[in-house]
Amino acid sequence: MGKAEAQGTNAVQMATGVALGGLLALGVELSILLLGALAVSNGILKEDAAAQLTAAACVLGCFVGGLLACMRWRSKRLLGGVATGVVCYLLIVAVGLLMSDGLALGTQALIELAGCLCGGALAGLLGGGGRKKRTSARKK
Repeated sequence: MGKAEAQGTNAVQMATGVALGGLLALGVELSILLLGALAVSNGILKEDAAAQLTAAACVLGCFVGGLLACMRWRSKRLLGGVATGVVCYLLIVAVGLLMSDGLALGTQALIELAGCLCGGALAGLLGGGGRKKRTSARKK
């Protein structure tokens, strides 16, 4: 396999890892928000906690999705985690556009963006474990 083919394979691994990580992050985030909505409707949480719940869901969802992306793309883990956060945020914006009439970018959207980027970056820093040490071919 030539160098160009190896780079093409690495690009495909990166793209699939980031896309799958973004979808997983969105799924985890929506699950956390569903549990939060159930907690609010049962009176466990107050309605005022919606902004904090959304931020926490963004961070946790992108952390989990970023870990998946880092497992599939080991060479640049931080970039993969942050890219997963960006993909997840873009999916959130796309769902928001489909559900409403227009694009509303306010402080909540900035909090969601920051949460997605922080969760993805945290996964990039902590995910994938350490690098394995290479043992020499010759044993002494």
